[in-house]
Amino acid sequence: MDLSFFVVLLAAGIRYGTGTLFATIGEIFAERAGVLNVGIEGMMLMGAVTAYGAAYYTGNPWLGLLVALIVGGVMALLHAFVTITLRADQVVSGLALTLLGAGLSAVIGAPLVEVRDAPQLPAFPIPGLAQIPILGPIFFDHNVIVYIGLLAAPIAWWYIYRTRPGMELRAIGEYPAAADVLGIAVIRQRYLYVIFGGMLAGLGGAALSLAITPLWVEGMTAGQGWIALGLVIFASWNPLRAALGAYLFGAIGRLPLDLQNLPLFLANPQLGYFARMLPYLFVILLMIISARGNMRRRIGAPAALGQPYVREERGA
Repeated sequence: MDLSFFVVLLAAGIRYGTGTLFATIGEIFAERAGVLNVGIEGMMLMGAVTAYGAAYYTGNPWLGLLVALIVGGVMALLHAFVTITLRADQVVSGLALTLLGAGLSAVIGAPLVEVRDAPQLPAFPIPGLAQIPILGPIFFDHNVIVYIGLLAAPIAWWYIYRTRPGMELRAIGEYPAAADVLGIAVIRQRYLYVIFGGMLAGLGGAALSLAITPLWVEGMTAGQGWIALGLVIFASWNPLRAALGAYLFGAIGRLPLDLQNLPLFLANPQLGYFARMLPYLFVILLMIISARGNMRRRIGAPAALGQPYVREERGA
């Protein structure tokens, strides 16, 4: 394997990891606010199908992105109402949203399965930068949604760690009672960040159907919503680390396709199946490790994650 193999692999990793990156950053915001959302998979599916359908029927892929943002936000609003206002179990609510999104997207998307001519988001090399050896093809010759993803991670990091609203976000996820005493609207901000996280999950689904794999098939996210949940832990709730993890998983997911013609894989097809399992095996391992409370604290999980906040009990 020469250098060009790794250049192509890394470029593909950035491209295929973009949808997962949006979902991961959205979940980081929600969990930083103290709300766990395991319904990302359903939101991504709904974002993918509604974006593709809107782009096909209107002829405008940007309207498709807008529809995906709205759909993801509405689903997240439902999750926020159930978990923040009604104080229901966050895991159960998220699982219900995943099942809802999977079923509803299959019904809505049935007429779109055979559609292959929906307009796509534009792809273009960035003049000057795309000609840089090695780095140019990896970072600067992509679809516009990939460029947005490359900018999203550092912007999210700057917001969380370098702005006052970001400081308030971290406060309501760590010690909401203290944040409330300081005048921070805990309930309102939790609503806003959960909705924002859902919008990014919808955007991640739209990135898949309008740019990365421009079509619609039932279940096309293939578990990327669950991978996003694992990447949040892998990233220690840091958007920059999330970008590294998402692009790494994108490359690992693409790797079996690039290796399948090598003599070793042709002689041992079982290796290809095993390679396709690697991203999911790693996510399962992360989830098992993070299930232990002391480990969650050690890796930097927000202290109030998953705990409903009741203002009347703040002095308890």
